[in-house]
Amino acid sequence: MAMAEYALDNLGFDRILFIPAYKPPHKSYDDNMSMHRLEMVKLATQNNSKFEVSDIEFKREGKSYTYLTVLEILKNLYDYKSPKQVRDDRLLTNLEKISFIIGTDAFEKIETWYETDKLKKLIDFIVFVRENETVNLDYLKEKGYNFQFSKMKFLDISSTELRNRIKNNEPIKDLVTKEVEEYIYKNGLYGN
Repeated sequence: MAMAEYALDNLGFDRILFIPAYKPPHKSYDDNMSMHRLEMVKLATQNNSKFEVSDIEFKREGKSYTYLTVLEILKNLYDYKSPKQVRDDRLLTNLEKISFIIGTDAFEKIETWYETDKLKKLIDFIVFVRENETVNLDYLKEKGYNFQFSKMKFLDISSTELRNRIKNNEPIKDLVTKEVEEYIYKNGLYGN
């Protein structure tokens, strides 16, 4: 939430679209957790009218590939009849790129993503760097990835830390909103 609020306040965006992954391709997943993740994102964003949540990857089903999601968004934005039209590189040059908020851990693996060479033509990345972290990603610029680093003080909240706190009966209210905390405990998530 902090990254999205920072982007609204400092990077000139008028809205932030959250797209929870249905089935992340780079990690194992629990089908039951997919719907819980979607619901928790809805709860976490409900009090900010500039935040929107999309279930685009849930409707498509299958693995959640960012490239396919971006094509679908562009199809909707530009009223294309088919994503195949957007895949044509001649059309891509005239489209406004989508800004994509990402952490350094994920961005360092961007070259392993599905259709990464096509994806980089569609996205300007906003990379959030952890405090005191030194990152050199110049090699990605040389390969055609367009990105900027955020200058926000970064609060590192990991799902591992959240799970550990719940398992150890430690408070999580500083990690999630009140609504998400209630949802986690009500649904017995993360081993509580």
